[in-house]
Amino acid sequence: MDLKIKEKVFMVAGASSGLGYAIASQLAAEGASVSIASRTAKDIAKAASAISSETSSEVRGYVFDARDGDSIDRWVSDTLNDFGRIDGILVNAGGPTPGMFEELTDNDWQSAFELTLMSSVRLIRAALPALKVNGGSILTLTSSAVKEPIDILLLSNVMRSGVTSLVKSLSVDLAKDNIRINNLIPGSIHTDRINALNSFISKRQDISPEQVQANAEASIPMGRYGKPEEFANAAAFLLSDASSYINGTSLTVDGGKMKSL
Repeated sequence: MDLKIKEKVFMVAGASSGLGYAIASQLAAEGASVSIASRTAKDIAKAASAISSETSSEVRGYVFDARDGDSIDRWVSDTLNDFGRIDGILVNAGGPTPGMFEELTDNDWQSAFELTLMSSVRLIRAALPALKVNGGSILTLTSSAVKEPIDILLLSNVMRSGVTSLVKSLSVDLAKDNIRINNLIPGSIHTDRINALNSFISKRQDISPEQVQANAEASIPMGRYGKPEEFANAAAFLLSDASSYINGTSLTVDGGKMKSL
């Protein structure tokens, strides 16, 4: 399928590793130019160099902090200065601290609010003027917790559900400007985040991380964790003009694990 994204420019947040990196790589492989950002200059420069050399597309790395509105504004401004346009954005940030309700402090809640919900608000708001010029696409990465809350991820359950509601509301408002906005929900995709959560669970349950993974994979109809590139394929499609009539929806990529309709 021709995704119709050659010569288009996409911004991908949290792209030095994990799902963000996989999505940036897929967009570049399809011929798009990509502006990628993360907190660490060395890591994002390495990621930009690797993706560019693998795909021959223009990829530039920028430093930004998802919790800092001024940092987000600078990234958008620098992208426009360097690329001249923005056709789509991938809203993504690291997951909030795991934990149960009585373990979480006010600081934990505030940090999760800034990292997960307000980072989405600020990045979308900052990019909107550029997206309105030619139309475009916005995609947020959320979590299966928005459909089926996860016991140890209370902060994610709450904040990512807020992002999902934001997206549904904006899908109505932005359609007149030819801007589509959707959510992409990962199940268990094998990244460093999953490994970290498995380690967290293993300590609580006094079993090995390998056993945690085996238990998790046994609950997935396809019998395995997803690959980052499998998730990235879905993201590239939703960001592209090939999905031009998909708006305000949440697509799940989880190997069939989720039981909700």
